[in-house]
Amino acid sequence: MTENAFLSHTVRQHLVDVFELVKEVVRLREGVSRPGLVLGLQELGMSWKGFIGGYYPITSNTIVVNKTLLRCIAELNVALLEPYAFHVILHEYLHSLGYFDEEVIRRKTYEISRNLFGEKHLVTQLSVDTTRFSPSIVHPIYGWDPPKEISPVELIHGYTPKSMNSSNT
Repeated sequence: MTENAFLSHTVRQHLVDVFELVKEVVRLREGVSRPGLVLGLQELGMSWKGFIGGYYPITSNTIVVNKTLLRCIAELNVALLEPYAFHVILHEYLHSLGYFDEEVIRRKTYEISRNLFGEKHLVTQLSVDTTRFSPSIVHPIYGWDPPKEISPVELIHGYTPKSMNSSNT
């Protein structure tokens, strides 16, 4: 898949759809929501030490997903792209709701995924063990910020006015 194909409106719209689904599922299951969030992509790269799938800058309104990783998944195993996007967006969305303990977030991500998709679904399997799909996924520590020389966050447009409205809580 070329860079232009990956960055197509269709792929971006799928990410928006996944983001909207994550927010609705969490609202229904946990009874909480976070209006006004936006989804962004950023070239966070990958290295021999691993990579970061996404992050939520504390006190911001942005969930950032690693564009490098999404492109890699799309090229190597496109069937994993949407399940992985759901997994990483759910994980980061829970951070935006004030959960910062990684153990708590992993447990909640698993429970939500299992209840929604079932035990054998790829999303649930990712929440059990991401290393099975990619042994190099690294979760950022509390308060992590990307290096200053990294590319800027590219916001994804296409949200419905409803998703930006604080009356969704």
